[in-house]
Amino acid sequence: MHPKPLQPARLFLTDVIRVGGAGLRTRRLRVFLSALGIAIGIAAMTAVVGISSSSRAELDRQLAALGTNLLTVAPGNDLFGGGATLPDEAVPMIARIGPVTEVAATGKLSGLHVYRSDHIPAAQTGSISVQAAHLDLPRTVGATLADGVWLNLATARYPAVVLGNAAARRLGVVSVGDGVQVYLDRRWFTVIGILEPVPLAPELDAAALVGWDAAKTYLDFDGHPTTLYTRSRDASVEAVRAVLAATANPQSPNEVKVSRPSDALAARQATDRTFTGLLLGLGAVALLVGGVGVANTMVISVLERRAEIGLRRALGATRGQILLQFLSESLLLSALGGAGGVVTGIGVTTLYAGSRDWPAVVPPWATAGGILATLVIGAIAGLYPAVRAARLAPTEALAAP
Repeated sequence: MHPKPLQPARLFLTDVIRVGGAGLRTRRLRVFLSALGIAIGIAAMTAVVGISSSSRAELDRQLAALGTNLLTVAPGNDLFGGGATLPDEAVPMIARIGPVTEVAATGKLSGLHVYRSDHIPAAQTGSISVQAAHLDLPRTVGATLADGVWLNLATARYPAVVLGNAAARRLGVVSVGDGVQVYLDRRWFTVIGILEPVPLAPELDAAALVGWDAAKTYLDFDGHPTTLYTRSRDASVEAVRAVLAATANPQSPNEVKVSRPSDALAARQATDRTFTGLLLGLGAVALLVGGVGVANTMVISVLERRAEIGLRRALGATRGQILLQFLSESLLLSALGGAGGVVTGIGVTTLYAGSRDWPAVVPPWATAGGILATLVIGAIAGLYPAVRAARLAPTEALAAP
């Protein structure tokens, strides 16, 4: 019987990792410096991504306060040049638009004025308008109260009024205590709240706001809204604007005026594109530097360890096993540097964002992508040294000095 030819030993994944780790442990200083170079590059990339994302989150927060996603709808003119009206159902119809998140309305009461007392001459109106308001108006336009409370289901049905900041100033109302009242259409209304200035809807600053039901009951309000405020998701603002007129008044969309998106939204989108290009460029440079460092380390490692390679080949190691050994060293080295870089980058981002009172934001793709990218670069950079090591003949390698 002929003896069976010897089969080369198989290397399992744990064996490959153990052999690759042993190669790194024997050159700790060089491995540390190489991993440090990778870590610095990845830390720089992660920190730039994190700081830029944190800055963008702060910018988004500021722009959101400026109402980048706020659109207003108002009646225009009919075919004969007269004033048009919006249907009573305009608000619920707009609320059904998928991307719309908030909608509220006001209705201007023409010919009505508000006075501090019934002894004020009628001509001294103070340019204060009287408007009916929906209960969710403050949330939609970002209004806050300087004093008192906003209208609720109860007070919106009775003679209660909330004054805009400028209106309260002109009327000499500084607080809502002790049952302060104002004179409106030959009736006393109790002041229950005073608004802070509303940057997104400055027309509300000089307004006296009463409940929708109270306006119908006491002020002969016809129920037709004159201004609708809508908020929608940022990515859908243009799409929402395109259908607002037809949704608010399906029979006569040409009689509806819709505001254009805020210039801040266009600036925000341009900023996003600029940030994306910057991050891609810096990330590419960081990965290139890390890849060069890995390739340099592995080439030198192959040159220094030719005797070891020859001995392993003489003991039966195949070319594939030698290739796996050096490729695993390259991957482990890259993973070590990448993990350290990501942790360092997150720490730098957190410290810097905290010092500027920004929200600390490090996108998940930056952390996972940083490690994955280093592994890919490590594999590419270590492939040539690994192939070179695998091609060394045992005799040639053992004869090397």
